Order: sequence, then C-alpha cells, then structure tokens
Amino acid sequence: MTKAYNGVAIMGAQWGDEGKGKLVDWLAESATSVVRFQGGHNAGHTLWINGVKTVLRLIPSGIMHKHTTCYLGNGMVLSPQALLSEIDELAKVVPDVESRLRVSLAVPLILPVHVQIDQAREALKEKRTGTKIGTTGRGIGPAYEDKVARRTVRLHDLLDEPVLTAKLEEMMDFHNFVLQGYLGSAAISAVQMRDELLALTPRLKGLMCDVSTELCAKLAKGEKVIFEGAQGALLDIDHGTYPFVTSSNCVAGAAAAGAGVPAKAIATVLGVAKAYTTRVGSGPFTTELMDDTGAHLAKVGKEFGSVTGRPRRCGWLDGVLLKRTAELNGIDGLVVTKLDVLDGLPEVKLCVAYEMNGLRTMTMPIGAAEMAKATAVYETFPGWTQSTAGVTQWNDLPATAQAFLRRIEQVAGVRLDVVSTGPERTHTIMLNPTF
Repeated sequence: MTKAYNGVAIMGAQWGDEGKGKLVDWLAESATSVVRFQGGHNAGHTLWINGVKTVLRLIPSGIMHKHTTCYLGNGMVLSPQALLSEIDELAKVVPDVESRLRVSLAVPLILPVHVQIDQAREALKEKRTGTKIGTTGRGIGPAYEDKVARRTVRLHDLLDEPVLTAKLEEMMDFHNFVLQGYLGSAAISAVQMRDELLALTPRLKGLMCDVSTELCAKLAKGEKVIFEGAQGALLDIDHGTYPFVTSSNCVAGAAAAGAGVPAKAIATVLGVAKAYTTRVGSGPFTTELMDDTGAHLAKVGKEFGSVTGRPRRCGWLDGVLLKRTAELNGIDGLVVTKLDVLDGLPEVKLCVAYEMNGLRTMTMPIGAAEMAKATAVYETFPGWTQSTAGVTQWNDLPATAQAFLRRIEQVAGVRLDVVSTGPERTHTIMLNPTF
C-alpha cells in the first residue's frame, strides 16, 4: 500500500548562511521530528526568539520546541567533544535538550587527528600557492575522507573497546605517516585518542539510536518530519563551485541517504535564499560587490559567521545560481530572507544572466575556473524607503519590494512561499503553507 509521507527538506539555495535555521524553527511548531543529515559543527544556525539569541552548530533548530525530537543522521560527521559542549551550553536555555536528542549509531566521528590534518593542509597550501580552500579547520573534510576510505571510527565502535583500539591503531599508522612525512606536523597517539573517547562513552551511550528505524516508523505513521540542510547547494561536493566547496552533499537528494529514509519520504523541498548573496572563504563570486554597497550589506546584514566569526563576502542576488539550485534540489517553494537589509538603498539589482565569451547564458558553468570567467547581467529595480523590518503581511510590503520579489520568483522558476523580514521567529510572511 502506498504511504503518504510528510517529509519536508529545508535546503540552502546559495553558499550557505541563508537563514535555514529560522525557517526550521518556525516550521517545527507543526512537526514531530527534525533531522540533520550532512555536515558537522562547521555549520551554524542562529535563532532569535523573543529577543534571545541562540546559536546552534550540530543540534537541529527544532530543539527549541518541547514537542520535537531532534536527530543527527549517519550522513553527518560528528565531533563528540563539540556535541557535548553544545548540549551543555544549550541546556541553560533548553533544559531537556539531552532527552530529546538522538544520534545515529552509524555516524562517523571527527577525531583530533582530523582537525590537525585539516589545519596543516590549509597552512601548507597557502605557503605553496598563496591561496586556501577556506575550510573552517574543524576536521570536516578529513573525517569524510576516512569515511570513504573505510577507515573511519563510527559512533557504535565506542561500545566495543577492542574494535575501537584496532581501528584507531590502523588509522594512525596511515595518518601519522602523512602528518610527519608530508605535512611536517607532530604525530598523534592512538592510545590517547582511545582513552579520550572511552571517557566520553557513558554519556554518549544515552544519545545513541538507530535513527533510520525511528524515522521510518514516524514517517510511515504520517508524522511530519523536517530534514534540516547545512551549508548551501553551491557548496555541495559534487554540484558546487569545486574545489571551493564543503565535503558533503548539501542538496535535497542527500537527505534520504544521510538520514536513512526512503527517497519518497521527502514530499516537499523548500529552498532558502537571501535577498542578496553572500559567500565565506575563497572561490568565484560573480555578483560580489567590492564597494560601499557591499560594505553596507555586510554591516546591516551582520554578515559574520555564527560559528567562526569570519566576515562574509557580499553581492547582489544571483538569479542564475538560484535557478541552478532550484533545479538541483527540485525546490517546490522559495523562501527569501533578509529582505529588510535592502531597505533604504536607492536601487537594488538582480543578476538575470551571465555573459561568457560574448554570449548570454542562464546556465551556471561547471567548476570554479569556468565560473570565474562569467560576468553578471543585471536588471535594476528602484529601492524603497519604507521599512520592511518585521512586516508579516504581503500587502504591507512596499510595491517596489513586491515587484523585486516577484521577479526573483520568475527568474528562479519557483513559486515564492515565504518572505523573512527580520531575525525573529515572528518576522515572517507566509504566502503558501507548507504543512
């Protein structure tokens, strides 16, 4: 018998930092479960609820609702130390956080060696070439490499000390050779890492769960489940501006594999994009603004990483990239955030095409080198002086802001479902209900 699934995937439609956390928190009022399915503690979601700021790194944004169970799926990479530290910090605001959090037994662990490799490689690359990938230095990439190489330590390995010891010894035979012989860094003790992990195991044991089985049972009963993406589609390891990308798949198609549910469980995909574009780290950025307008967007939008504090590069909204991510994710509804940041600008622009080799195209090039050759073709719209901050009704938006949003909808080829007009949970305009 065909089941009616109620899974909703919330995806970043740019280079991350689009405001996915706020949307997840808002929709979680009507959901029973929220699951993260990729990435690690390099992704930060900032929530503002009744004037109180909460920054989450690993724990899904649905944790702020007492009826919601939150899951960390097998598609993530997990630093046990970072998770427990975040739980302790969040417990000051959400006392029952630990009782409503479940972590996949199959999730690969980020170990101290992964952090050391990550940072040493970035330093060596910068020394040799003068450029960096722009990782957060938290060991995400090396942890995913070990997963693919089949030498990773997974969470369930902490329950079997002999297996854990053997895995760490084999892993460190390889990594210490690389650390010392290639990266010029110090060796790391497998025994020390084992002892540190075993010391954390009693507490971690209470969080361990067969996430796939629990989620499949909930979905089969028709419960509403939110799949919370981290980063953005343009940082996807396969479909982003390679090699300036993250180490996991950030598109909606990865939600099923990263959480352990059927692909058809994802009934709806929402893509989140700012009313302008930002990017952290290196890589091509066709609409980047290196002028006073770019500085204005950064200042008013408070464009600094919630986890790393790194400043974000800012530019006009890129409709070519938005169209690409809409196709990649199969986006059903578009969510435009931070509209209020554009308030007061004399004009706003939207990139509606690229010019490459004298030809105009709406197709995003493959790879960073080709992407860097593109020049943005803009449409210019009159700005608005009326404040949009905190507006909750479409008809209360200035006509010029409405026209800008409708043109974004046309260029992306996706229906506009939600507009966010500020950081608070209530600063939201719903045009089409999700649940």
